[in-house]
Amino acid sequence: MKLEKKRILTGDRPTGKLHLGHFVGSLQNRVLLQDEYETFILIADIQALTTHFQNPKLINDSIYQVTMDNLAVGLDPDKVTFVQQSQIPSIAELTIFYSMFVSVNSLRHNPTIKTEAKQYGYDDLTYGFLGYPVSQTADITFCNADLVPVGDDQLPHMEQARKITRRFNELYGNGETIIKVPETLLSKNSRLAGLDGNSKMGKSLGNAIYLSDDSKTIDKKVKAALTDKNRIALTDKGNPNICMVSQYHKVFNEEEYENTCEMCRSANIGCVACKKLLAKKLNNTLEPIRERRNYYENNLNLVKEIIIEGTKKANLIGNKQVEAIKEAMKIIL
Repeated sequence: MKLEKKRILTGDRPTGKLHLGHFVGSLQNRVLLQDEYETFILIADIQALTTHFQNPKLINDSIYQVTMDNLAVGLDPDKVTFVQQSQIPSIAELTIFYSMFVSVNSLRHNPTIKTEAKQYGYDDLTYGFLGYPVSQTADITFCNADLVPVGDDQLPHMEQARKITRRFNELYGNGETIIKVPETLLSKNSRLAGLDGNSKMGKSLGNAIYLSDDSKTIDKKVKAALTDKNRIALTDKGNPNICMVSQYHKVFNEEEYENTCEMCRSANIGCVACKKLLAKKLNNTLEPIRERRNYYENNLNLVKEIIIEGTKKANLIGNKQVEAIKEAMKIIL
């Protein structure tokens, strides 16, 4: 008898095109796991409103951009289910149910909420922003996901999700597990710094290399990357430990990384040549991704169909899950 695959839920907020930080932190892993797990990719347009509620057009346009980026890196629409969050009523229902037994204090003390509030300059948090972990729990549990791949910044949200699911089962399970307690899969490379030296590559920081960037754009961005400021002349010995170009070589040019570092330390390679080598490696990595993305850019109706069909499948699953939850809560006729 064929065993059922375990289910993964992961996804992105559609607030712009995806970049190398997403590629290293999550997208590569999704491609590797798509054969082993039943995979759901959530296009989290409702959660994008928590920080971009004044720019709904960006969110709408980015639904396509984010989906194309996922398809371009190698996710197979015949194996992976793409889901538009706002079109899944069961997620909204579960968010309301869970919010009834989650304290405001637990949300306020969530370190990720604190960090992101500071990042966006929020002094007075909206209900939606504060309740982000509750909404995320609904995302995970509408399809009863077994596993959620995350970066380390999302670990507090996952712990909150695990608390919510355990609490629900205690309150309404009557000794049975109504909702699975999701496991966390921590990404090996959870964060890629910006080429400008910022600890995080981000859309809002203007330091991102996008998966859709053409070769000339990548050459230009890498050329401006931060290197060892103390290395002025070509004959000066460099310190790769404080050079962002070196850090990118470690990720995208692993086989030559040690040798490149040694050449830097001994002044046998200059920063310009080192940057050209990195740009070439990045372009080699991204070229097949750009080709696949170009195909989908020229077939937007196909992208739309992939989202629509995936969302239909997800709604069937979500409706069944909510029915079981309502029955457990004794709020069904």
